[in-house]
Amino acid sequence: MRALLVIAPSWVGDMVMAQSLFKVLKAQEADRAIDVLAPGWTRALLERMPEVHRAIDMPLGHGEVKLLTRRRLGIQLRDGNYRQAIVLPNSLKSALVPFWARIPLRTGYVGELRQWLLNDCRHLDKQRLVMTVQRFVALGLPDGAALPDPVPPPSLRVSHENGRAALQRLNLDATAKPVLALCPGAEFGAAKKWPEAYYAAVALHWLSQGWQVWLLGSVNDEPVCDSINAQAHGRCENLAGRTRLEDAIDLLAKASFVVTNDSGLMHIAAALQRPMVAIYGSSDPGFTPPLSETAKVERLGLDCSPCFQRECPLGHLNCLQQLLPGRIIAAMEEVMRR
Repeated sequence: MRALLVIAPSWVGDMVMAQSLFKVLKAQEADRAIDVLAPGWTRALLERMPEVHRAIDMPLGHGEVKLLTRRRLGIQLRDGNYRQAIVLPNSLKSALVPFWARIPLRTGYVGELRQWLLNDCRHLDKQRLVMTVQRFVALGLPDGAALPDPVPPPSLRVSHENGRAALQRLNLDATAKPVLALCPGAEFGAAKKWPEAYYAAVALHWLSQGWQVWLLGSVNDEPVCDSINAQAHGRCENLAGRTRLEDAIDLLAKASFVVTNDSGLMHIAAALQRPMVAIYGSSDPGFTPPLSETAKVERLGLDCSPCFQRECPLGHLNCLQQLLPGRIIAAMEEVMRR
């Protein structure tokens, strides 16, 4: 069996989009074993991708260099007999492990003076490869080759057993009323976060229509979700910080609708084909859109956006402040009519 190693990104959304690359690789050679070197927390995602043969935990945190640790890991991976490594991050340090693993073909884009570590070094054509998912998929094809049309979208497996266990542990009932899942966090920064009061207004509207509302997010999103729930008079199920990543996947799979910022949970919900409205402020839906036919993007497209900044450089956050709840509710109704 031919084996291939993918050096994966560290962001949830990027990891979800990497599944499109894995699908293309398996379509080329069905019996190829795809191993993925990634942070340990991503294992819950990789286990939901049938294309992945093995997840290998990267023992270092985001931004850590630690050359000796990387060298030891590379030496350990020599036993994998990998024919090729595909390096998705553009950093120099991400190319060190496959170099020390002596993998014969090492593919990645030019970046951070790492050409000496890669021997299949690609120059990124940003005009041809506009989207992140396209850039990932292109690395699995010969240099300059046409992309598959369409690019296969991510599609995560759902664990019904884990979903039932999560519902029981959290005392939730996904069948009594339609479920609106709100994902108001964004690890990147505040310039991606639609205002809490607006999320609360959307929650109150659908609560008045007989829906239930679940607030999903990490421990870091607890203050935001607490605020939204308080403004919704405590009528939401606040799940922020109470779920593992695998629980969030299986709970999102039960949602009747999702409203979300441009975030990792947005990409997960898209990979589950949930009806959704995705809200964009500082980022660009042309670059990292939800890869789903059931998603609708809402953004204002102001002259100052997309700025790709963590905080609004102008201090007003108009790209999100002026995107009012009524517009999101109308967009939801439009998606529901499809």
